[in-house]
Amino acid sequence: MATIGWIGLGNMGRPMTKNLVAAGHTVNGYDVVPEAVEAAKEGGVNAVGSIAEAVAGADIVFTMLPKGEHARAVHMDPGGVLEHADASTLLIDSSTIDFDSARALHKAAREAGFRFLDAPVSGGVTGAAAGTLTFMVGGSDEDFERAKPVIEPMAGNIFHAGGEAAGQAAKIVNNMQLAISLQGVVEGAVLAQRFGLEPKTFFDIAKVSSGDSWPLRTWYPVPGVVDTAASNNGFQPGFSTMLMHKDVGLAIEGAKTQGVDLPAASLVYEQLQKLIDEDLAGLDTTALIKNIDPEAEGLPQG
Repeated sequence: MATIGWIGLGNMGRPMTKNLVAAGHTVNGYDVVPEAVEAAKEGGVNAVGSIAEAVAGADIVFTMLPKGEHARAVHMDPGGVLEHADASTLLIDSSTIDFDSARALHKAAREAGFRFLDAPVSGGVTGAAAGTLTFMVGGSDEDFERAKPVIEPMAGNIFHAGGEAAGQAAKIVNNMQLAISLQGVVEGAVLAQRFGLEPKTFFDIAKVSSGDSWPLRTWYPVPGVVDTAASNNGFQPGFSTMLMHKDVGLAIEGAKTQGVDLPAASLVYEQLQKLIDEDLAGLDTTALIKNIDPEAEGLPQG
């Protein structure tokens, strides 16, 4: 069993650490939000008061943070991971961040004598709680093999995506495709109803036809059609509009550095921005249906 330092005990980090503790690992956890640390203690995490305490004696250090700037600061700033961890510690960043920040973290860790993996996840809070997340890992073969047994209690799927920053690249592109597919689903759901099709009937047709997609089968934005859809619960977030906006933005930002035009991603980014401008960033991302039908069933009104 490993001693794990964990930095970032929010909505994702908290259930992930709980699964590690349940698997028999020791987890020393830190977060700048005291309430997050207290909540993590209920799952068996040893609460500590600083990055230095979290990484002390750790075999592996995980970070799960909101943005690239936070991941850089936690690792590279004075008092950070690279200053206080032992060089034998394997560093794993499971945040979803921009491609350039991931490469910068690999470079800084390598120059400081550390081994580093970028390992963002897909599956959201429900996947984190169930231990069924998909991990997309970037880094060396040797480091991937070392990390894999520790990742397994948190994961349903673990992929070695390639070298440095490959995990972030896979995550960014995957979520961009998800958002584009979802836009098609919300438009189709509204148009089908306006044509007079009963929602469940259209869903049953589409899911076995060429209009099928993961968001259609899992997130159908009309209540009473798919059990796992946020539309059944007033569009309370499984994957919030704010987070999807962030992830699509990362794809657009990265595409600029690669000279790639993303017209569909740019359209969805604008549609997500509309919801944010209406103070709806906290709703599930399937609330995109509001831009097509403001009176859609299940949406909060007023």
